[in-house]
Amino acid sequence: MATISTEATRARAAFRGGLVVPTAGRASGYVQANLVAVPADRAYDMLLFAQRNPRSCPILEVVDAGCVHSALAPEADLRTDLPRYRVWRYGAVTDEPTDVVDVWRDDLVTFVIGCSFTFDAGLARAGIPVRHVELGRNVPMYVTNRRCRSAGRLDGPLVVSMRPIPAALVARAVTVSAALPAMHGAPVHVGAPSELGVADLARPDYGDAVPVGPGEVPVFWACGVTPQAALAASRLPFAITHAPGHMFVTDARVEEYL
Repeated sequence: MATISTEATRARAAFRGGLVVPTAGRASGYVQANLVAVPADRAYDMLLFAQRNPRSCPILEVVDAGCVHSALAPEADLRTDLPRYRVWRYGAVTDEPTDVVDVWRDDLVTFVIGCSFTFDAGLARAGIPVRHVELGRNVPMYVTNRRCRSAGRLDGPLVVSMRPIPAALVARAVTVSAALPAMHGAPVHVGAPSELGVADLARPDYGDAVPVGPGEVPVFWACGVTPQAALAASRLPFAITHAPGHMFVTDARVEEYL
């Protein structure tokens, strides 16, 4: 049976064909997800890390070892259908390819983790500006001074994404995002970046800087790049992840998670 063409399938086809862009603002209405693939002998550590840090690592699916297909997008290939990946060796990024067919291993267990890009369209519908989408940029992401709960051989800091929100609309942004706990839910911090150990909003650790305008407040959400910070801190021998902001666009609809 032929695959029905949807905005999600068209997006994945474009990425498979070589388009390399952040996925923010694409395939509105479809769930986007972070990807973390680790060897089976480290999968329990990753599962426990996610269970202990659910705000940053809300698991949508755990894919069996060696499998390259997700129940959230059965026709997709997890090795080719994201715009960019990261290959990790002993805590360092050694490559950022557009597919990982050549380095995929049969012992890799893949974790599909909810992403805040999923609720960006809901923020926009609620009249809340989404600055990174408006400017065609990746969302800014920052490593914080907050430690995650460790799990086995995994430990590391919380990573957050930031959206500038008009002060009068912060409560509305909290309500919209809180309705999607599987996509990180409500913000973890509102206001002074220094309380998170973030010294300069113009210098994100991942993604692109966006301006915070007059009357706007920086609002921070837990981010699915947090497992990557744990990979780095814990020097895991091998892993594959998405590149920050270059997500797995699934066939699942947002309303399935409300």
